[in-house]
Amino acid sequence: MTDQHEATASADRALDAYWAAARDGRLLLKRCGVCGKTHYYPRAQCPFCLAGDCEWVEASGIGTLHTWSVERRAQPPYVIAFVTLSEGPTLMTNIVECDPDALAIGQRVTLVFETRDGQPVPVFRPLG
Repeated sequence: MTDQHEATASADRALDAYWAAARDGRLLLKRCGVCGKTHYYPRAQCPFCLAGDCEWVEASGIGTLHTWSVERRAQPPYVIAFVTLSEGPTLMTNIVECDPDALAIGQRVTLVFETRDGQPVPVFRPLG
């Protein structure tokens, strides 16, 4: 096996933990052991300091709605949003189980998972 194939196989094994957690309704993030920053999406190196010393941590599932847009031409309409997690990373996601006209910047949201094409996808719904 070449070095490239070994690196790809290692990366695939590393993501197994991410997908296993997602199937259980948990979102895993990576935290850098050098600079301490948490990041999403999962990758081998820290995007802030390029260190390779990153560990999995479970997200609290609580975030804040940073901004959003409603796609009203789709049937049914859906909400595309940027949610900033309590741990720091911002995700592009969907807001579900909501009245799109009642959303507000700064609103607290909570993590839920939807299955799309057989894969668990992290989405959020308003808290409360």
